[in-house]
Amino acid sequence: MHYVECFGCGDVDNGLHMHSTVGEAGVVYSQFPVTAAHQGAPGLAHGGLLACAFDEALGSTVGNLLRRPAVTGKLETDFLRPVPVGTTLFIAAKVDGVAGRKIYASADGHLDSADGAVAVRARGLFVQVGLDHFTRNGDPDALKKFSQTPSRRADWDINP
Repeated sequence: MHYVECFGCGDVDNGLHMHSTVGEAGVVYSQFPVTAAHQGAPGLAHGGLLACAFDEALGSTVGNLLRRPAVTGKLETDFLRPVPVGTTLFIAAKVDGVAGRKIYASADGHLDSADGAVAVRARGLFVQVGLDHFTRNGDPDALKKFSQTPSRRADWDINP
């Protein structure tokens, strides 16, 4: 968790509550437990929340592997299978390349296990930014609260 109030990885009510782990060969593994609060069609995950989960997983991958503050520039998702409520998406993500400030990453989301059927694929373009991006555009009260959080990891900047 890079920020307790992050919708993706934080402790926000009805947030995604995602956890990421750096694995071997530059792969970052994340899990997204799909609850009833995440549904669109009855009993199925909302496509927008699935895209949000992949944005979180890809952003976490960029942050964990490159240790640079970056923001999403573009996100493309391919929905291959329905994702039922009550399942967990096991997301495996990697950085595909870096060109100047541009960082390219991709991920596959497997149903209910790391080797389950691929339900969603995503590719993202992230743009490295300076910390002034957050101080200039973010809510000053939220930034102050973030900077005073004692449990925050010292090696994180603002964006994972």
